[in-house]
Amino acid sequence: MVTKTVQRNPKTRESSGTSHEKSAVSDEKPNGAVSKKNGASVSRAYLQLGVGQLVVVLAMIFGGCCSNVFTLETIVTEDPRAGNLITFVQFLFVAIEGYCHFFTFSRPPIFLSKPHVPFIRYAFIVTMFFLVSFLNNYVWKYHISVPVHIIFRSGGTMMSMLVGALAGKRYSIVQIASVTMLTIGVVSATLFDAKKKELNQIETTAASTKEFAIGICILFLAQALSAMMSQLTELTYKKYGNHWRENLFYMHFLSLPLFFPARKSIIDEFNTLSSSPALSLIPTHLAPYVPRLSVPQNVVYLVLNGATQYVCVRGVNNLAGNATAVTVAIVLNVRKCISLLCSIYIFGNNLSLGTCFGATLVFGGAAWYSLESSRLREMQKQAKAL
Repeated sequence: MVTKTVQRNPKTRESSGTSHEKSAVSDEKPNGAVSKKNGASVSRAYLQLGVGQLVVVLAMIFGGCCSNVFTLETIVTEDPRAGNLITFVQFLFVAIEGYCHFFTFSRPPIFLSKPHVPFIRYAFIVTMFFLVSFLNNYVWKYHISVPVHIIFRSGGTMMSMLVGALAGKRYSIVQIASVTMLTIGVVSATLFDAKKKELNQIETTAASTKEFAIGICILFLAQALSAMMSQLTELTYKKYGNHWRENLFYMHFLSLPLFFPARKSIIDEFNTLSSSPALSLIPTHLAPYVPRLSVPQNVVYLVLNGATQYVCVRGVNNLAGNATAVTVAIVLNVRKCISLLCSIYIFGNNLSLGTCFGATLVFGGAAWYSLESSRLREMQKQAKAL
């Protein structure tokens, strides 16, 4: 038996992944041994986590991400214009944790360890990342439902393929077919949801139809920017090494000054959430013995949203660093399905048969594309091993 070992880039200090889910599954690095026997190549294990670690990672993904969707929908149901505030709080949570991780007394005045990627390179990634996050939360202003938001964002593969094709990449017939299926699903789910809104309204105004159309256009723009960001992130990883935690920190930390022009709306949105009914933080049986402590309930949901977003991001990145791309893609698709079902069950977002059909095509097409991409990567590894 002849064994050939493929080493990870020696410059890479952290496990692979990135804060954006799609980016996390787009850049798989070989990380283990590839054995060749009788002309057949055996790839690395699909998962390199212990049982305990796997349970923790899955709990972070399903618990953190699904809880994040719950807190998000709770907030935007009360105040659809709270998108700027939600985005800022999410960025702040990740930036604070990252600053504590990279803090060092040896490099004043910012006291951060030297990054592996030049700041000029980060500037482009940060700008696109900020715009994608900003637009995805700004769209709530146009009364886009959470289920349609989930379905539309799950269709990001088609935009990634388009950007990849423009960059010179080639795709198989199966990949093109799966993305076509996914695209049909996104279009049908969106159109059926728009039709449902018209049927539910006694009088459909031109303004409400225009609002929905603007919201869909914003989501489309966000997906296009996200696909371009994924391509740039992939090229950055190839050139400077896959330092996912550094990338995660600087994308959020360097984005904070970009919220300055929106500071007034952020303050107004916080004041609106602060006017919500108070939620007591002291159990009833302890009330006679300790001072009463209460916080506006929507502010509590806002803090929980930022915290669960951080847990979700860490879980996705941890899995991406220890599993194959197809494993991550399948887990994320299952997670999105559960989030969709939770939104329907908890908040009463009844979907029409056409929207459910579109959602099935979206998730099915994404899974099919992921499986085909994994198969092609394995073939490339086998060819290199020979």
